[in-house]
Amino acid sequence: MSNSKDAVRKVLDAVKADKRTSLTAPEGKLVCDAYGIPVPKEGVVKSAAEAAKMASGMGFPVVMKIVSPDILHKTEAGGVVVGVKTAEDAQKSYDTILANAKKYKADAKIEGIQVQQMLAGGTEVIVGSITDASFGKLVAFGLGGVLVEVLKDVTFRLAPATKDDALSMLDGIQAHEMLKGVRGGDPVNREALADVIVKVSQLVSDFPEIVELDLNPVFATKKDAIAADVRIVVDFDYKPREKPRSTEEIVTAMNRIMKPKAVAVIGASAEDGKIGNSVMKNLINGGYKGDIYPIHPKAADILGYKAYKSVKDVAGVIDVAVFAIPAKFVAAALAECGEKKIPGAVLIPSGFAEAGHPELQAEIVEVGKKYDVRLMGPNIYGFYYTPANLCATFCTAYDVKGHAALSSQSGGIGMAIIGFSRSAKMGVSAIVGLGNKADIDEDDLLAFFEQDPNTNLIAQHCEDLKDGRAFAEAAKRVSKKKPVVVLKAGRTSAGAKAASSHTGALAGNDKIYEDVFKQSGVIRARSLRQLLDFARGVPVLPTPKGENVLIITGAGGSGVLLSDSVVDNGLSLMAMPPDLDAAFRKFIPPFGASGNPVDITGGEPPITYVNTVKLGLTDDRIHALILGYWHTIVTPPMVFARNMVEVKKEMEAKGFVKPIVASLAGDIEVEEAAEYLYQNGIPAYAYSTEIPVEVLAAKYKWARGAGLL
Repeated sequence: MSNSKDAVRKVLDAVKADKRTSLTAPEGKLVCDAYGIPVPKEGVVKSAAEAAKMASGMGFPVVMKIVSPDILHKTEAGGVVVGVKTAEDAQKSYDTILANAKKYKADAKIEGIQVQQMLAGGTEVIVGSITDASFGKLVAFGLGGVLVEVLKDVTFRLAPATKDDALSMLDGIQAHEMLKGVRGGDPVNREALADVIVKVSQLVSDFPEIVELDLNPVFATKKDAIAADVRIVVDFDYKPREKPRSTEEIVTAMNRIMKPKAVAVIGASAEDGKIGNSVMKNLINGGYKGDIYPIHPKAADILGYKAYKSVKDVAGVIDVAVFAIPAKFVAAALAECGEKKIPGAVLIPSGFAEAGHPELQAEIVEVGKKYDVRLMGPNIYGFYYTPANLCATFCTAYDVKGHAALSSQSGGIGMAIIGFSRSAKMGVSAIVGLGNKADIDEDDLLAFFEQDPNTNLIAQHCEDLKDGRAFAEAAKRVSKKKPVVVLKAGRTSAGAKAASSHTGALAGNDKIYEDVFKQSGVIRARSLRQLLDFARGVPVLPTPKGENVLIITGAGGSGVLLSDSVVDNGLSLMAMPPDLDAAFRKFIPPFGASGNPVDITGGEPPITYVNTVKLGLTDDRIHALILGYWHTIVTPPMVFARNMVEVKKEMEAKGFVKPIVASLAGDIEVEEAAEYLYQNGIPAYAYSTEIPVEVLAAKYKWARGAGLL
């Protein structure tokens, strides 16, 4: 590979010496040749016989063009022949072009005639690369030609991409059927196309100064994939991001911050209504058992705890300092924390970058770097870590313990998480505010929660990712063990900078987040409600063993809507084998619908639900069940719920464990029934045919990404 790198380096050095920002077409060809990216074969010949020989070697048809510094308008001079099909044609065309050129300009200096492979047919696609502020180098793929910018039907992966990544990209565009050959057309050569994607992704990774690259169009045929046009934009000042800290280093600091033995409150106050007072009360009333050190310039004690003028006056070790002082005083107090070797600062105050004071934020980042103090915030509500009864926040004290860890960039969203988890009896291991993310961000939390025995799912709300690549690498690792759910706010793109390439014009596209999340095994939530429902439901469901989903419903209408949801969420409605259909029919009245959904009809006694669900759980061909319940006098809601839980437990004891979700339609008693089902391991929703299926689909997405299916 080294000599191919040398060849590219030589081209780029020449471009740099000329102070140019893009490569010429011949330079682009040299770069492609060095990395084995196929471009049309071409060469210059000096005789008719040579023309015939070169054209035959390339394979017909070819294009022939005059090469002369004195003839700028080649076509006008009769210096171009397109679609040369035989060796004889090539010789004739050579003579014709030469004669035309002499006639056009008798004294023209002629360097020869260019013979170029002519690309025809196939499907026009685009392969490109962009440099994103958050994710760094990305490789892109889409249909080529003029429609690419209008339809924005493109897919992205982090570069360098693997062969598997590249093959998944071919299926990742909406028009993927086009590549399989439409109306008798030939399918494209998938291997050849994937190979181009991988090589482009390697090239831009090896040379960070290549900030944009376009191969448009690439002619993809059943034989090969050849780039007709190469466009490369460079920026020699481009600096890739610094490597993030090692996971080990992150975890060491985060363990002390999240599970501190001693907490200092800077700006602690005895006065009700002050933030420093709320933080003190939450630490005390939340039941935190470690040491609490209030820091205050004058008070002797606060709420019964001895107060200190500075953290430096405290004799013992302090693991984390919670700040409740105005923004302008933070840097000085942070430096004292640094001198005291406190590894973490929780910065509640606002008034930094979000309020038009980036210089104050830059200053605290410098202090944090100088003393190696990790900063959470600023502009946050603080954080909760329930296993340690720690409420390091000025919001409500929180005591519902569970195993979901949630974070949010916004305080309002943080409070919504608290309310939902209390109301839904979900419980959490942690709720963390990230605010401006001057330092600690989502990947730091992923590293901590990955090894936290009290956490089994991580859900994050974010408006942006400071270092998308570091996040993707952490998520890829963590999601193999624990589900990672992300709600990315700001899905609609505004303010993508005007770019100089087709691929560049597609940046700022939410599709980047969509695709990188998928590549990293992240479950994407589309709404706040989804984030919360996934956080609650995914850990409750067992992992499915296969893709076959069966719907059993008492209401035909629910069955149709549930089927729609199955398709919308990328799940697969099992095709019903005849023997299984016959087995179900034994329990259903003759006017019930056969197939999938299994429609047991509304007037059925509880035993019909019991029998059909039992069959659904015992047959190995079925991997997940969706239940549609309809409230009738014959089968009241709580009777249905108790029966389902009993059947589930009875079958589990025999080793039949499958995910089950339920949609309950009925009067308000279905709310109590849904709650009872949920508490017993069946995520159930009153009045919705969408949410239960979305929760099941989230479990599937995780299981597929973690390679468990």
